[in-house]
Amino acid sequence: MSSLRNFLRNVITLIVFTSLLCVGTAKAQSVKNQAIKYQNLLALIDAFYVDTVNVEHLTEDAIVKVLADLDPHSIYISKDEIKEMNEPLQGSFSGIGIQFNILRDTLMVVATIPGGPSEKVGLRAGDRIVKIGEENVAGTGLKNMGVRKRLRGEKGTVVTIYVKRKSEKELLEFIITRDNIPIHSLDAAYLLTKNIGYIKLNRFAATTSEEFLEALLKLKSQNMKNLVLDLRGNGGGYMQAAINIVDQFMDANQLIVYTKGLTTPRRENRSTEAGIFKNGKVVILLDEGSASASEIVSGAIQDWDRGIIIGRRSFGKGLVQRQFPLSDGSMIRLTTAHYYTPTGRCIQKPYNKGLEDYHMDILKRFKSGEMISADSIQFPDSLKYSTLINKRTVYGGGGIMPDIFIPIDTSLNYKYFNLLVRKNVIYPFVVNYMDENRDQLKKKYPKFEKFMKDFEVSDSMLSELVALGEKQGIEKNESDYLAVVDDLKLHIKALLARDLWDSSEYYKIVNKKNDFILKAISVLENPKLYDNGLKNNAN
Repeated sequence: MSSLRNFLRNVITLIVFTSLLCVGTAKAQSVKNQAIKYQNLLALIDAFYVDTVNVEHLTEDAIVKVLADLDPHSIYISKDEIKEMNEPLQGSFSGIGIQFNILRDTLMVVATIPGGPSEKVGLRAGDRIVKIGEENVAGTGLKNMGVRKRLRGEKGTVVTIYVKRKSEKELLEFIITRDNIPIHSLDAAYLLTKNIGYIKLNRFAATTSEEFLEALLKLKSQNMKNLVLDLRGNGGGYMQAAINIVDQFMDANQLIVYTKGLTTPRRENRSTEAGIFKNGKVVILLDEGSASASEIVSGAIQDWDRGIIIGRRSFGKGLVQRQFPLSDGSMIRLTTAHYYTPTGRCIQKPYNKGLEDYHMDILKRFKSGEMISADSIQFPDSLKYSTLINKRTVYGGGGIMPDIFIPIDTSLNYKYFNLLVRKNVIYPFVVNYMDENRDQLKKKYPKFEKFMKDFEVSDSMLSELVALGEKQGIEKNESDYLAVVDDLKLHIKALLARDLWDSSEYYKIVNKKNDFILKAISVLENPKLYDNGLKNNAN
């Protein structure tokens, strides 16, 4: 009965809350009536159902189904899930400060966070964690979530881990005091050329604005004149972080985004005078994984003709969610408004055919040929808009369409390469190689620049990779192999660089031959190309 009482308390909370929103209306009475119907249903089940029922689970399943019928982004979050879901956007968590991977049932340290608790006590990349406290974790089938639960905890608490290090015969004991560990939004920031800067953001979190501004100032101090902002694969996050970033590129009082819903009046967000990059040329990189806050940034830049969008059509999420806590500590994340770009575009893709159809959209883009050719995308006239300065045509109703299209990487068309990626052969190979050669690599390449210039993936390394693939049932196809061997070498070298240094070095390598980056550099270095991109389709 306690579960039932908890549910009824939640129902009453919702009744009071919705009644306050709808006071004096027929809707308020309707909401009350439906809530009473739910209340009566659970009371009947609790009193008369043939078997024992977990009312709490029944209630949660009902809430999930109700929200799923509304739209794809209104969701229920149990109290156990709240911390995990919010943590990536809060900018930090409390833990021991390592990046890890589970390789062949062994928990391996990939890197220690600079300045973090693990680095301070001497834990190293390549160490294998055998025990956490008194619990054996090697060969137990432990998954990533289980590792996190054991290593994370309140700041100031202590965890003891036991490590097998290649150079040591005995297990090493490390006593580590947990501390706040930053979750960075910025993957890379460096100069692509003497005056073209590059910044890659992986999310829009609580610290993103500060990270971006710091990177922007640093690049400007290095003589950056123009910028490539890489938002590929960035699924979004906090809207305010997106607004703050757009603000850096705009003159004062320019509309960045506005929101509006049935019960939510129009709210405009405009630029301030704080922008520090108002004159340099801007290119934004997008793909089908760029969503929400990424689309706010690119939509504002495109609508004001402030820069050029290069890539493929973005995801198409134009809904705004608000979090409402329930009395038992759980939460509802409810869509309360649409957001609109400065020209009035709502870029939310349709979801009226249900969740399954919505989530199949990216696959449909593959099948339709959209990933290969922009000509396969057709928009009705009702979704056409004109930019605010140059009056060129842009589109709403399903993501941000790029000004310059880049087809999907052709290496993914080769079955052999695809299997190596999907069956996770390449990364374990790199981990093994690093485990055997870390000290020699560090000695031979004390600085990244020397590694970048001189290191080459050898034929013997590729033979080992092929052999590892064969152990997992991936037979080498000679024609496929020859077509993708250069991509394999680049990928391996980049992963080694990330392990030896940081993610920024990874991107310095992969971007050397990346079609998006090469096109961005070409456009920024050619004033005519850049200007044409901003005038394309002008009326």
